[in-house]
Amino acid sequence: MQKLIIGCGYVGLQVAQKWLEQGHTVSALTRSELHADKFTTLGIKPIIGDITQPESLKNLPQTDTLLYAVGFDRSANRSRHEIYVTGLNHVLSEIKGRTQKIIYLSSTSVYGQSSGEWVDETSECTPQRENGQICLEAEQLFEKQGLISAEEDLTISRAVILRLAGIYGPGRLLARMEQIKAGEPLLGRPDAYLNLIHVTDIVNTILKFDTDIQLESHYLVSDNCPITRQEYYETLAFILNAPLPQFATEATRQGAMKSNRSNSTERAAGLNKRCNNRKLRGIPGLELVYPTIKEGLPQAIENR
Repeated sequence: MQKLIIGCGYVGLQVAQKWLEQGHTVSALTRSELHADKFTTLGIKPIIGDITQPESLKNLPQTDTLLYAVGFDRSANRSRHEIYVTGLNHVLSEIKGRTQKIIYLSSTSVYGQSSGEWVDETSECTPQRENGQICLEAEQLFEKQGLISAEEDLTISRAVILRLAGIYGPGRLLARMEQIKAGEPLLGRPDAYLNLIHVTDIVNTILKFDTDIQLESHYLVSDNCPITRQEYYETLAFILNAPLPQFATEATRQGAMKSNRSNSTERAAGLNKRCNNRKLRGIPGLELVYPTIKEGLPQAIENR
């Protein structure tokens, strides 16, 4: 079968490799000649194009499955809105009628809850921060143009939104590991909840959803156990045989927020919800390899 990946990065590249192993033909869009050469070496057919430049998307092929996994690339010199919303609109306009299934990767940042509440696919989405607001706007655009209802022209027969929790895995923990080893004070509330998902389980979910199963429109993709920031970093420190983590004082955290010194600080301050993955766990034949960080963190660190 023909597969197309737009956003062939950390997650997309691993999906591509699995699709190739299954004998599919895989194409991937990229702005970079260097990445195009890498894709060719791996057996992926590169397509040079830019989602913010609609004229560059004319050569997108007919495909059985489109994985849309675009993340925010600061090197593109484009705003989040240009990448997540305008770029998506360009792609959907171009591929309409030329793909049978779209798997769209979104984010749990679309939820605005911040007092430790449980959220699932039915929870209200009222994000307070720009990143979540833009992700929600992109989802709404996808629903309008990608999730075609029975009453409309069935140019796209199946489409699904996967709201991913915080992604971790080999190669994604290096900065945090160095911070823990150095004993640097950590910003963010130690009692706030984190929701995480191992990259292997994201890939397995995408592969499962690419089979002939009945899909609903939205799935929250998170592991089985939300964990506080303190528990997470203590677990990481234990695995690394590093000192117990120290958290910055409230005054220091507030100072960092007011000075806008760290985008990651701002994101961390808004993270305090608990994601319920019950719907994901109800998919027949889909079982998480790393249901909690107790299983996932050691693997990620060992294979970094």
